[in-house]
Amino acid sequence: MTPTERREAEIEIIRQKKQVTYSYFMQEFGVSRETVRNDTIKLMCSYPIETVRGRYGGGVRICPGYTLGPLPKPKAKTFNPEQLALILELGAPLTGHKLDVFNSILSDFAP
Repeated sequence: MTPTERREAEIEIIRQKKQVTYSYFMQEFGVSRETVRNDTIKLMCSYPIETVRGRYGGGVRICPGYTLGPLPKPKAKTFNPEQLALILELGAPLTGHKLDVFNSILSDFAP
């Protein structure tokens, strides 16, 4: 899991539970307290969340008066028909390994 994926998972957990301890995140993701703190700082720049002090290590919660709706789904980018036609035309003379690489690019990005 990348740090970005972990932070997305953390914000989803905060959205669902409203308040979560650092210990919970440490156990859930197998990371250190410092990693959770750093993640929280980065998330605070984009979401209405705040840290709270507590007997069991404190944690993070949604700021009073705010709610977190579902995270938006990223829109997939694809080539438009004109772009795809040009790319196929440019790839026509390719052979061997270059053709394989070209086809892998198309399979990753083309509809």
